[in-house]
This record gives sequence, C-alpha cells and structure tokens, in this order.
Amino acid sequence: MKNKIFLLFVLVFIFQANNIYAQGCDSDEPANDSIPAPKIKVFGFFQPEYDYTLSDPAESSFTFRRARIGVRGRVFEDFSYYMMLETSPFIGGVGSAYLMDAFITWDKYNWSRISVGSFKQPFGLEVTTACSKLTTIERAIVSDQLVSPQRDYGVMVLGGNKYTKLNYSVALMNGRGLNVKDNNNKKDIIGRANYKVLDFMTIGGSFRYGYPNNEVDTRTTYGGEILMNFNNLHIQGEYIQDEGDYNRAAGGGCGSEPLELGEKRSGAYGMIWYDTKWNIQPVLKYEYFDQDHDIKDIGYTERMTLGVNYFFNEKIRLQVNYQANIETYINIDNDKFLAQIQVVF
Repeated sequence: MKNKIFLLFVLVFIFQANNIYAQGCDSDEPANDSIPAPKIKVFGFFQPEYDYTLSDPAESSFTFRRARIGVRGRVFEDFSYYMMLETSPFIGGVGSAYLMDAFITWDKYNWSRISVGSFKQPFGLEVTTACSKLTTIERAIVSDQLVSPQRDYGVMVLGGNKYTKLNYSVALMNGRGLNVKDNNNKKDIIGRANYKVLDFMTIGGSFRYGYPNNEVDTRTTYGGEILMNFNNLHIQGEYIQDEGDYNRAAGGGCGSEPLELGEKRSGAYGMIWYDTKWNIQPVLKYEYFDQDHDIKDIGYTERMTLGVNYFFNEKIRLQVNYQANIETYINIDNDKFLAQIQVVF
C-alpha cells in the first residue's frame, strides 16, 4: 500500500496538470455570475460507445455512456437556474429519462453563493469535473465507488471562481441520492476546498460526514487532490479514504456496478496526458482500489488505462481506452476496450 501511494506522489511531482470542475455537467459553473447572452441556454451532450471485454467468452456491446440535455439561465439579476435530464437508459437504473440536476442559485456575492436543489456532491476532483470534460472514458474506481451517491438533494454555499486562488464549497445533503426520499432526519455534511499555491499547481481536499442509512451508523470520507500544468503536459492525482456505513442501494457513479465494501476502504489514481498540435491527446492513468482494508489481497485491484483522445473540433471528440485490470489474489480475464464519440451542443 505504501509503495502505491509513494508511486502516485512521485508522478505528481514530476509532471503538471489542469482541469475543470462543475456543479452540474456543463463545463461552465452555472452558479457563476457571468452567464453570457442569451440568458436562456439549451445545452447537452451525447456519448455513444462501444465496449469489448476480453473475458471467456468475450463480451461486446454498443451503448450510451450518457445522453443529456438541459437548460440554464437567469431569471433575475441575482438568481440563476440550471436543469438537466439524463436520457440514457444505461445510467441510474431507472430505464428511462429522469431529472438529474435541478437547482437555483443566488449569486449576488462571489464568495457566498447559495444553491438549492439537486446537484453533484462537492467532493473530489474527478467527480466534480464536468462529465463531458473527463480525460478518460471512465472515472477511477475509487471515485465511482467511494463518492457515492455522486448526486443528491440539498443546499450548498460556495465561493470563488476560475480566476481566484481559493475555491470552496460546503453542502448539507440528504445522503440518499436521487429518485428516493430521505429515510432519516440527519443530514450529510460535504465540503471541498482548493488553493492555487503556484501558477502551475493547485492542491485541495474534501470531507464528508453523514448518515447513509439511519440516524445511528455514520460514514466518514477524506480526500486529497493535486492539479498541475506545464505548457501541454498535464497530470492530476487524487487519494480517497472512506470508512463506516454506506448506502448499498445508491450504486456506483454514472452507472458503474457497486462493489461490496469493508469497514475501511481507500484508493487513488494518477493520470498524465499531453496536448499535441495535431489535436491528438495521449493519456496514461494508473489507479488502485482496496475495497476492504481488513481482508488482505481479496478485493484489491490495480488498473492501468492507456488511451488517446482526438478532437475533431471543440464540440466533437473521439476517445479510445484500453483498461488492463490486475487482481492480486485471483486474476480475472476482464481487460476492456472502450471507444466513445462525444458531441457537445
């Protein structure tokens, strides 16, 4: 375990990175006070995909990763709104379109904006990155398994923007996720803050404390992140540790299969990519996930993702990923090839 953490930190301090994070799925923060004309904007993106699993026998399928459409705008000088539907039948487990993000923001003051409704939990770098801006097709295992539910109902106070060194967000949320009613009176507290310590480096941390199933059993989650950028070379890294109870019905993030977790669990990833002049973006991602600290070897997974992104223009992107999975106790033939094309409007 210590060797894996050391490897991630070595990668972090050799390379540099940048990224974008958002409350919803649009790449601009809807709570920002700089929404351009027109005041009402229809937006969205589609991600048709082909998956091939190198199992015995092999499995292949055409699918939709995401198919989302939304509207955002301003109804008064200090109030904005944001709403998005997920129409892909492969996400959320409901089999039909559903309301994913829907919140109203009072944004008169940049350092004390308030949002109310359903939105992403303000936890972690990769989860808060806009879904259409992810560098790899899938988020890291630790992001999908431990930051769950990724969306919820609640109220959030946030401050800062892409021009300030400090950004923060603190939310009070149900803790049960979307499409279900809260089953207890206690709420989850989730927060994230990051600070640009140098022109090329931003560091941050996240925290969650809540009651996922009842008013007795608690859950505590910590996370650390780093972003650095040097010309066309980028890296991002993140570590998340989680312990206590969890909501098994919430599922994994963005349709991923939920895993059975132990009392304590953790994981991390490091990712490097490079922007070439030919609109080609090679990417390398290493990650590990330990779903139960109390059981040696079983449930410990490493993954290496090799990928390339090609940008036809700023609206159309092709992603190709190969995931090499390594289970330390029982090796399973489950390496995966994924190809996805995205159109943003």
